[in-house]
Amino acid sequence: MDLPARLAPFFARRGWSLHRHQAEMLERAEEPALLLIAPTGAGKTLSGFLPTLAELAENPRPGLHTLYVSPLKALAADIRRNLLTPVEELGLPIRIEDRTGDTSQAARRRQRADPPHILLTTPESLALLLSYEDAPRIFEGLSRVVVDEIHALAESKRGDQLFLALSRLQALAPDLRRVGLSATVDDPAEIAHLLARSPDPCAILHADPGERPDLSMLDAGRAPPWAGGAALHAIPAVLEEVRRHRTTLIFHNTRAQAEIFFHNLWLQNDDALPIAIHHGSLSREQRTNVEAAMLRGDLRAIVCTGTLDLGIDWGNVDLVIQMGGPKYVKRLVQRIGRANHRAGVPSKAILVPANRFEVLECVAAIDAALAGDLDGTPRGPGPLDVLCQHILIRACAGPFAADDLYAEIRTAGPYADLARADFEACLDFCATGGYALKAYDRWRRLLLRDGFWQLRDPRAAKRIRMNIGTIEDTGTLSVRLRSGTHLGEVEEYFASTLTPGDTFLIGGQVVRFEGLKEMTVEVTRRPDATPRVGRFGGGKFPTSVALTRRILDLIRQSSPDLPRHTADWLALQARVSRLPRAERMLVETFEAEDRWHAAFWGFAGWNAHQTLGLLLTHRMEAQGLDPLGFVATDYALLVTGLREVEDPGSLLDPRDLREGFETWLQGNAVMKRTFRGVATIAGLIEKNLPGSRKTGRQATFSTDILYDTLVKYDPGHLLLRVTREEAQRGLVDFGRIEEMLSRIQGRLDHVRAPHVTPLAAPLLLERGRVPVEGRGRERLMAEQAARLLEEAGLEDLT
Repeated sequence: MDLPARLAPFFARRGWSLHRHQAEMLERAEEPALLLIAPTGAGKTLSGFLPTLAELAENPRPGLHTLYVSPLKALAADIRRNLLTPVEELGLPIRIEDRTGDTSQAARRRQRADPPHILLTTPESLALLLSYEDAPRIFEGLSRVVVDEIHALAESKRGDQLFLALSRLQALAPDLRRVGLSATVDDPAEIAHLLARSPDPCAILHADPGERPDLSMLDAGRAPPWAGGAALHAIPAVLEEVRRHRTTLIFHNTRAQAEIFFHNLWLQNDDALPIAIHHGSLSREQRTNVEAAMLRGDLRAIVCTGTLDLGIDWGNVDLVIQMGGPKYVKRLVQRIGRANHRAGVPSKAILVPANRFEVLECVAAIDAALAGDLDGTPRGPGPLDVLCQHILIRACAGPFAADDLYAEIRTAGPYADLARADFEACLDFCATGGYALKAYDRWRRLLLRDGFWQLRDPRAAKRIRMNIGTIEDTGTLSVRLRSGTHLGEVEEYFASTLTPGDTFLIGGQVVRFEGLKEMTVEVTRRPDATPRVGRFGGGKFPTSVALTRRILDLIRQSSPDLPRHTADWLALQARVSRLPRAERMLVETFEAEDRWHAAFWGFAGWNAHQTLGLLLTHRMEAQGLDPLGFVATDYALLVTGLREVEDPGSLLDPRDLREGFETWLQGNAVMKRTFRGVATIAGLIEKNLPGSRKTGRQATFSTDILYDTLVKYDPGHLLLRVTREEAQRGLVDFGRIEEMLSRIQGRLDHVRAPHVTPLAAPLLLERGRVPVEGRGRERLMAEQAARLLEEAGLEDLT
């Protein structure tokens, strides 16, 4: 299809012509749903808006025409700047505005009364708009909704909320057309299913793949260290790359790593190059200042995290550096696309492994990215806590019939198979709070009158609107002695992994975790104990299943792409022991430093191996093997003890592990933490109140009481069911353990080595060892005491 006449001058002045996929978007503009997968720099976002600009240029009309939804407020603002250029240059009568959490109340009121032609927003702001009584008037003329970076939304509860909002929009504007945009979709059919107006199909358009990216692994002049994750050894080589490029984005997987690297990078920045840091824990003002400096081209490098992953057009960026293994190929491809963000120019990225194992991961990730082999995590059905919030949002907008709402919700992709019983359970929760809570007025929010459900008290709408959203708050927790003395703070993630009795270090003191109460980690001093958890400072991203398989293939095939030092390391491992294989588990046992060690090469990710370590050491204690501790990585679990593990297969029985996991989970703080998030999303807990905001301390105090109450009096409560499902999928990642056990089917390669093996040696150097309290440690203490008594000549006096 040719470019519409009103838009042609804009393209002509720039020497542009329509890409094939842009012409197809214009030709197929009337289709009910369309998913465009196009590489970065291919004009993907403009493609989504071309039909809108063409329609409004030829036939301007008042009212809201197109809704644009993105995961980031900054992305909405960036798109607004880019769209205003052709609109103002061509003098088109099109009003474009954004509506996010940063939009003033006055502007929001005006937008409801007089909507712009194009409104750019986020899932949370859209849900809020749909909660008002005048939503039918606002959206009745809506023609198109454009969902940008749809892959990023589809991976979280924000996406579930968005797809529910789309089902509501479709009911208000039956002729609404949906457009999804993304550069990194691992399963196009799945995303198309989520976007489609069920049962209508969703067409999928693939743009030309574009220029092959320029990917390589950094040559730091020497091999990376055997263990660790900071990659500080590479700073001189990284600075040299920064000097050779205009603007470099230096990506890290965690904020803590970014802060450490930025600090050390600055100390070695002898040329005083303008370098900044950008991540989600910084204030909005700081982030905005960094973004403005990037747009002006004032910065040579920005150390950053996922906050700069998505499709904002930073025109001066010509190099991306990924520090450490990317963990997901999809994340790497997304980040690569930030460099040379324009058509016809290849993106350029350099990967920097932090240790020897990450050399394997980086090579595998480069191969996968060049092959277009993206990874992903299978989606489950739409979560019920998000559905509960949606029901409350719908009630704020006015009365509804249950049958109508159920039918409407089933048109949302994640909820296409929603059972009527689950819908009724959510509706009952919204109406009464559930069996154990129905006597309390505060949770009786809906009533049935004349066949229609409505708010029991219309004043509740304000409180519901103040708590719309699915982004769970994270932060720090105070650590206090029972006497009330404040010792410091730890991250919520770290606290959620603790079980009563665990000991850890804080401020140089060894303390014992007693419980989580009122947003406070309550502890007692244990100066005589060895800390069970040696460090804290944020979670780790597990390597994806697909990337793990490629790593195993690299090991098996002895790939020529591997650096010489890594190839020699694997060759030595093959001579001394065995190489891990995908369909079998390699278990190596050996004696070193007067201790027995067992290395379980599960390749199941850090979270799963950490959980497996807790379960296996418990079983080893029961078998009298005297475990002392373990360390987990993405690739393996190394358990240390006083006795040899002679039969590792006996520790890996799936039924016994499941039973042990169930018992462990019951007493772990992860359940209460997960329940808090579920309860907040579902509306059981209100963090924002008129005139004030409930503190994390108050919210956790409330959820602790509610959790204990429901466990005791209503164990089948809807939110407890949701909590249990999420806890198993979340931090503990037991699903990856079961996937690993299913993959190996009991097939073990047990190697009894005479000494530490080449592959296991780096595991002995890893930090984060988790000590185990039990008979093994008691035996060591007894032996140490006996030696001291003997040295003092007191052994005969005992």
